[in-house]
Amino acid sequence: MPSERLTVRGASDVGRFPGAAPPTMVELTIQKEGEKKQDEGACRRWFKKMCPCCCKRQNTNSSSNTFRRLKFDVERLLSEMKLSVRSVDLLSSKTGRNRQEHHTDVYHGDELIIRRGQTFQIELELNRPFNAVTDKLHLDLKTGPLPMVSKGTHVIIPLVDHLEDERWEAKIVLDNGNRVKLSVNSPANAVIGLYGLSVTTCTLRGEAATTHNSSKNIIMLFNPWCEEDTVFLDDEEERKEYVLNDTGRIYYGTEKQIGARTWNFGQFHERILDACLFILEKSDMPPSGRRDPVNVVRVVSALINAQDDFGVLVGNWSGNYSDGVSPAAWSSSVEILRKYHSSDGTPVSYGQCWVFSGVTTTVLRCLGIPARSVTNFQSAHDTDVSLTTDVYFNEDMEPIDYLNSDSVWNFHVWNDCWMARPDLPPGNGGWQAVDSTPQETSQGTFRCGPASVNAIRSGQVYLKHDTPFVFAEVNSDKIYWQRSLDGTFSQIHSEKKAVGHCISTKAVGSEERADITHLYKHQEGSEEERIAVETASRFGSKPEVYSAPMAEDVGVEVKMEGEGPRMGTDAKLSILVKNLSSQPRRATLHSQAAVMYYTGVLKGTIKKDQIPVELLPNEEKTIEWVLPYQQYQNQLVDQAALMLTLSGRVSETQQVLASQTSFRLRTPDLNITPLGEAVVGKEMAAKITFTNPLPRTLKSVVFRVEGLEHEPDVGGHSTVTLTEHFIPTQPGPRKLVASLDCKQLSQVHGVADIVVVEK
Repeated sequence: MPSERLTVRGASDVGRFPGAAPPTMVELTIQKEGEKKQDEGACRRWFKKMCPCCCKRQNTNSSSNTFRRLKFDVERLLSEMKLSVRSVDLLSSKTGRNRQEHHTDVYHGDELIIRRGQTFQIELELNRPFNAVTDKLHLDLKTGPLPMVSKGTHVIIPLVDHLEDERWEAKIVLDNGNRVKLSVNSPANAVIGLYGLSVTTCTLRGEAATTHNSSKNIIMLFNPWCEEDTVFLDDEEERKEYVLNDTGRIYYGTEKQIGARTWNFGQFHERILDACLFILEKSDMPPSGRRDPVNVVRVVSALINAQDDFGVLVGNWSGNYSDGVSPAAWSSSVEILRKYHSSDGTPVSYGQCWVFSGVTTTVLRCLGIPARSVTNFQSAHDTDVSLTTDVYFNEDMEPIDYLNSDSVWNFHVWNDCWMARPDLPPGNGGWQAVDSTPQETSQGTFRCGPASVNAIRSGQVYLKHDTPFVFAEVNSDKIYWQRSLDGTFSQIHSEKKAVGHCISTKAVGSEERADITHLYKHQEGSEEERIAVETASRFGSKPEVYSAPMAEDVGVEVKMEGEGPRMGTDAKLSILVKNLSSQPRRATLHSQAAVMYYTGVLKGTIKKDQIPVELLPNEEKTIEWVLPYQQYQNQLVDQAALMLTLSGRVSETQQVLASQTSFRLRTPDLNITPLGEAVVGKEMAAKITFTNPLPRTLKSVVFRVEGLEHEPDVGGHSTVTLTEHFIPTQPGPRKLVASLDCKQLSQVHGVADIVVVEK
């Protein structure tokens, strides 16, 4: 049998053969005796000169020994080659293990999007096999403009044999030749945001290390599925609703006429995650602050409005939106955030409370913080930290407009977000109120929250952040004051159930409305509720208001039939007056109807009346009140809201009667009918039908559906039908949302459900 001969080509490492150059390649070949000898090159001649004994012709046994010896030498040469990384695979496919396990497979794009406190895997291609005995390897993750190890923005991840929770570590889980798969663990308090990844390798001999920078970044999010994360939410159905659901319902109107509109949060759409990270980067918060959801929420609350920091949305309650988009016309956060991001942070025009809330829900869910939009009906705006809503009258019982800065909005929309609050006493974690609508400043910036909903409920307004303001919105008493001839004011009446009604959010797993008033306040009139109000008032600017006794044997209440009056018809309400005493009572009720912005700011009075009332002992009397269409048709503003104010004095007891009732004129819905099969990438259509409820032509009507616009005129009491073509881009159950807006009519919208299938 012919013997084998070994040939080593290429230079060896420094130290074994003096004077040799650094190695570039070592190649092992075997030549059998009897085969034609190839021409010797310069390297082989050099090798024969340096080690002639290895190149002599030998017998079979000695040749075999030589083969084994040189094979060992070659393996040693290979192990002594400098280790380097050729490429990094972040295993970021939407269908791969990483994004499936981290619940990020629904995000658009192929970046590695992961959640903190959970392991993920990456794969390295090396220039040679990894030797666990002689090789060293570690990962570097860096975020922010000036990464620092001490701040947690530069993370050095060592290679370990066993992974442990709550620390940055990596472990080899698969070693296949030149390819190595690592399992990487992150702590549950890691800084969230965009990270750059690099891999550093070296050997134990201590020569210079080599570093490979990954061409792709890693995005780290909060993790509601991780028990150690402060945003952990332990109910899977709630996680699906408050983190993964990309559509929802936002409520508006009045407590007796609650309307609902579908909102496309769209947190997983293309470029939305980039826009959310851009918002964080635009803030003054250092990257190290992004580990705490309290900090992140305060930043989001400030930057969703553009009041003082060039945030996302410009607020506008003037009624003039000619240089932007009417707040009522938006039905999605996607267009707003894309426009803000693509313009490098130019604020978008315009927004009001439901738009601010819808965008806030999008950003928080996108970053991994459970969030929902919440509507409070009869929502107070306390401007002087009195924790009361104050109404001032002159000597003749007429409102003093310049003093009445406090207001009660028909409705106001803010957000709840879920997190633990280790910065507060135990029991104050869970839902936190956060409000991005610019109303009052907090630490010098227009923002609000997060305020513990449990603290609000119990009146612990001394707990941060902005708890007094939110408490006043939902549970302040309405105090009426009258000016005396000497210019002083005395308290003449109080309403203990005037604000904070029907606090609403979308129910988990359904399209129904969930009433969550009980989370914000105890039952109205209960001992617990009164204790909470008095506890809070001690920290306000008027703690003495609860010392004056009130005589209340005559009551007045405004009632509405069914869902209330419709736009285009006479508005009819009922005034119920009750005598609770055993004596007759007489009074004169002054009624005043005013057009109102939904924020509680009055535009102007459109009707005044005086109504004499005489009541027998224990009698109840109903008075019909009518506002003709002709009196309001040219006066309405956003939301078609009005306020009826009643005031008077009982002759026998001098008891003051006072009541304010807001209501809106109901608008029709848009009817949406899908046409054709809903298939990803295939054009389909939807038919939109609208009937004008007014006896006048609607001018410059803007229909919006799927980001497209049409501007027809619609005649009085006429019906218009539009057919809109569009292409679905995402599979599964989806919602078609359309809206209508014009000067004479707003808050008209519709929704239709479709199921989009893959092509």
